[in-house]
Amino acid sequence: MSNKINLKIKAITAAIRKKREQKNYTQEYLAYKLNISQNAYSKIELGYTKITVERLFQIGDVLEISAGELLDADSDEVELRLLHTGTD
Repeated sequence: MSNKINLKIKAITAAIRKKREQKNYTQEYLAYKLNISQNAYSKIELGYTKITVERLFQIGDVLEISAGELLDADSDEVELRLLHTGTD
């Protein structure tokens, strides 16, 4: 997979986590609402599990944000953060 796509995926998962934290929702709560385990949800936020379009809409519904807003997450911001931390 290209680096640009990887950065976009990281941006989307970071946006999901940020929105979840802003709402003071736990991973356990999101997992419960999505009818999956907390471990499975954690893998979504970490980018280990690919998100289906359906799952993206479900996450958006729980977080009260549109899937489009999540998809518009800024991958440039993620790239800058990775450069500063030296991680992928």
